[in-house]
Amino acid sequence: MTYALINDLKLAYICQGNGFPIIFIHGYGGNKEFWNPQIRDMSKFFKAIAFDIRGTGESDRPNIPYTMNMLADDMMGLMDFLGIEKAHIVGRSFGGMIAQNFILRYPQKVEKLVLIATNYGRPDTEWVDIIQKSNLERIALLEKDPYLAFKQESRFVYHMKFRKEMEENPKRKFFNLFSMEDLIKSSTINPPRVQDIINQAKAMKTHYTLEKLAEIKHKTLLIAASHDRLIPLSVMQEINNLIPNSILKVIQNSGHFMTQSKAPEVNKILIEFLNS
Repeated sequence: MTYALINDLKLAYICQGNGFPIIFIHGYGGNKEFWNPQIRDMSKFFKAIAFDIRGTGESDRPNIPYTMNMLADDMMGLMDFLGIEKAHIVGRSFGGMIAQNFILRYPQKVEKLVLIATNYGRPDTEWVDIIQKSNLERIALLEKDPYLAFKQESRFVYHMKFRKEMEENPKRKFFNLFSMEDLIKSSTINPPRVQDIINQAKAMKTHYTLEKLAEIKHKTLLIAASHDRLIPLSVMQEINNLIPNSILKVIQNSGHFMTQSKAPEVNKILIEFLNS
């Protein structure tokens, strides 16, 4: 594993391919490996970089409350470490929240922006408490029964058709990349701890960009899922209305994890947008 040392913080990252850099930011309680379906295809055209944010995967996990500015500064430190002046930024879900805060804090460091299944937050923080509770329950179940934990989560993040295809043949390789068995095994490697979920939730509570989205002047691609049970399509449509130079693409018959279940379609849209 390759690490970047940023102000005594060690961030794990992967970097594949050549060309203009593109940085992928994963979701809440996730890790850089979630982007494997994108790294494989995007590295043919770009220098594709994915990293574990602090408190996840193989990166350091300081037990302190995180903030969005802190996570944005971590990413700025990663770019400095890699000698990257400017990059395309792609964030999904919680990673999309980090991406919004990053571009508002460091607009000069971004060429194009991609936000996938994300939101702009709310002034109150009760919504974060609900998400935190759900994730704490998930990691508790993961310790006891990884298969059941995966099945329960899959009901919320995958479209019913894809979920059935996985369950009918858990060994089936989708897009020559992953099977249901692979995803379950991956969920048990460097999983989040209770403190990590809580600390990331603290950062989410500092996320509210509704009144600042109009300040984003960069070319922006928004990707939404037609059947997202966590981020309604209407939220992405509202973001589309607020960011002046944005376009919205909707992945049909897909859920919150469409970057996995609909990887070829998502990657095609990404490549076309970033190469245009």
